Amino acid sequence: MSNALAEMAAHARRELSKVIVGQHEAIDLLLLTIVCNGHALIEGVPGVAKTLTIRSLARLLQVRFQRVQCTPDLMPGDIVGGNIFNMATSQFVLHQGPVFTDLLLVDEINRMPPRTQAALLEAMEERQVTIDGRTQALSPSFAAFATQNPVEFEGTYPLPEAELDRFLVKIRVDYPAAPDEETILQRYHDGFDARRLDDVGIDPLPSSAIDDARRDAAAVRVEPSMIAYIAAVARRTRDWPALTLGASPRAGINLMQVAKARAAMDGRDYLLPDDVKGAAPAVLRHRLVLKPEAEMEGVGADQVLADVLGAVEVPK
Repeated sequence: MSNALAEMAAHARRELSKVIVGQHEAIDLLLLTIVCNGHALIEGVPGVAKTLTIRSLARLLQVRFQRVQCTPDLMPGDIVGGNIFNMATSQFVLHQGPVFTDLLLVDEINRMPPRTQAALLEAMEERQVTIDGRTQALSPSFAAFATQNPVEFEGTYPLPEAELDRFLVKIRVDYPAAPDEETILQRYHDGFDARRLDDVGIDPLPSSAIDDARRDAAAVRVEPSMIAYIAAVARRTRDWPALTLGASPRAGINLMQVAKARAAMDGRDYLLPDDVKGAAPAVLRHRLVLKPEAEMEGVGADQVLADVLGAVEVPK
């Protein structure tokens, strides 16, 4: 087995560290999202470099990048585009919206109204959009990275479970550790400017890196006992006392995909239970619905997942 994914991860960590201080787990999960050809929901308070990280990732991968700032009055046409009448030719011409790209950053997605969320949902699931009754194909490598503020509720629309289930992972970006915050301050004191990424000199990945990494992840062996283990974890969430909604079959598939990519990132061509346990929080935390009494007791999805993993027998 080649080490393309392991080498890609090492290169990405090194180059992104020129811009982003710390956040190692978040960066790894973003890479895994790209390798698994999925979409990511990124949750964190303002000012923790969520947008900067995605901009830097697009530069690293040398892909087309567009950004949408969501507002409560955002219309579907603002995302997908529309047919505009050309006075010179007396014909309608398609004006492509920001969704026609490779990497789409959707800032504050929970401010997007339901109709616009539905348009984005089609783009995420089908990699196509419908404009005036006609379907338009998107890039085969289209990926949506959506951010949301966990403490902002004014003027927001909670994402429906059907849309949440389309996100491969939910990444939590916390405040930096004390040494990392000091490093951030020192960098800005020394002249770093996040608006001038050209000055940073990010060394991009070769164009074949993503395809090679995807082949590595697909080549990871999954023994029947490991398939049974992943299925058992998904099924256990569905009858867990603290949950009203457990993991869907799609969630189980995503869990296996991300676990395989994690194994390849570690340079292995076989799956271990630790790969599944490591992938489970990011893949499942946003798909579980806690019972009200569990939320009142302050129990979180990650804690419930830890309990579920502890209750499922690990294959030997």
